[in-house]
Amino acid sequence: MKRKCGVLLPVASLPSKYGIGCFSKEAYDFVDFLAKGGQSYWQILPLGPTGYGDSPYQSFSTFAGNPYFIDPEELIRAGYITAKEADSVNFGTDPEHIWYKEVYNGRFPLLRKAFENSPFALNVKAPWDGDAYDQDRTDFAQFIEDNKAWLLDYALYSAVKNKFKGRSYIEWDDDIRLRRPAAMKRYTKELAEEIRFYEFQQFLFQRQWFALKDYANQKGIEIIGDIPIYVAFDSADTWSHPELFCLDSKGYPTVVAGCPPDGFSATGQLWGNPIYRWDYHKETGFAWWIERIGHCFRLYDVVRIDHFRGFDEYYAIPYGEPTAEHGEWLPGPGYELFAAIRRALGPKKIIAEDLGYLTKSVIRLVKKTGYPGMKVLQFAFDSREASDYLPHNYTHNCVVYTGTHDNETMRGWYEHVNRRDRLFAKKYAAVRSTKNASWDFIRTAMMSVADTCIIPMQDYLNLGDEARINTPSTLGGNWIWRMAPGVCTDELAAKIYDMAHTYRRL
Repeated sequence: MKRKCGVLLPVASLPSKYGIGCFSKEAYDFVDFLAKGGQSYWQILPLGPTGYGDSPYQSFSTFAGNPYFIDPEELIRAGYITAKEADSVNFGTDPEHIWYKEVYNGRFPLLRKAFENSPFALNVKAPWDGDAYDQDRTDFAQFIEDNKAWLLDYALYSAVKNKFKGRSYIEWDDDIRLRRPAAMKRYTKELAEEIRFYEFQQFLFQRQWFALKDYANQKGIEIIGDIPIYVAFDSADTWSHPELFCLDSKGYPTVVAGCPPDGFSATGQLWGNPIYRWDYHKETGFAWWIERIGHCFRLYDVVRIDHFRGFDEYYAIPYGEPTAEHGEWLPGPGYELFAAIRRALGPKKIIAEDLGYLTKSVIRLVKKTGYPGMKVLQFAFDSREASDYLPHNYTHNCVVYTGTHDNETMRGWYEHVNRRDRLFAKKYAAVRSTKNASWDFIRTAMMSVADTCIIPMQDYLNLGDEARINTPSTLGGNWIWRMAPGVCTDELAAKIYDMAHTYRRL
């Protein structure tokens, strides 16, 4: 592969006047900035609609997009809402902070106004009922048809969830919770307008996202998307396809996902996601996974699959356990899944998130797929032992990061790491000063033999842990950082370009 580099920045972390990053002018400006900086990739986090805790890794759907990312400015230009209506909404006051409560309370009423005053409403009003908008309605109908495999289930799930005041589907009335035909028919009819509203959101999301992606591709920037291995328990996927998961006759999980106790967590990590019935997936030729991965490659150019180890072996915890201490390792689908994906979709650019403790069998699986694994520089500098994350141990077929969304920023790590490891890192990366240490680690990553190098935007901005995205196994204060307006200057782009040029990654 050709040596390339890119930047990791979640869409939510872009600047915007609407409380959260979206597919607005600022996103297009960021693409221009990446092009000026000689970059080949923009890596983002999952784009699905977020639920409780605001984590993009616990989404209400693996197929739907987050309506928070819809650009209100485009709705203003289309005439669906007015600038005055958009400006009257409180989206929060700090431009470097995502105000989820305000975004939630403000975005949906604004989208509902846009829906009701558009050619897509169930009961279209003038002037939107005119012939001039026939093509819009045709495009909407085609979108619904093209996405029927998941869209109606997602829209119905969302509409029913709203009717039950946001409660998890496991708490709904049994008839609709268990998808009994009479209840499905009744709720579909009763909530027809609400269902159409959620279909409208997804139509806008895809239209705006594909426009942004096309713009990036025209500038030579490929999008690296990110998908979690598991789906959320409270999701349209679990509700609409219970046969895919280890659930009992009442719809409750029998086992859930997590990680066992280790040096970082004495009780392990209890994620709570339902676990796949891999025997059933195998019987169907992995049809759901092929559909899911195919959908991802319509959204992205490259896909990073989170927690790749779970395809080799997964940790199953009995449902109801208060911690992850009493789970067991069970065999996953292994290479058979990826062979099926390749047969159905052809060769695809996939990155395997193979971080953490790796057994010999998962190392063999990653090697057999041919997918590049990940190397995180922050994991390299344990002065007590040799590390595979030290750049002199890399092979070409890997992706090197200074850190990920789950890490401290590089500056924050260097300021907080113990003295012995800091001295080792300082010597290895030839760190000249704490103030500019981020750039020394960026240089170390860029000069490595790894075919691909991805740097979090916070490290290029030399920010401390005030800009950290997520601290695993903690609640509150995560997923809220936003890049300040105006920091993507021509001077910074030139400095990034020079780094890419020096290490032949243009």
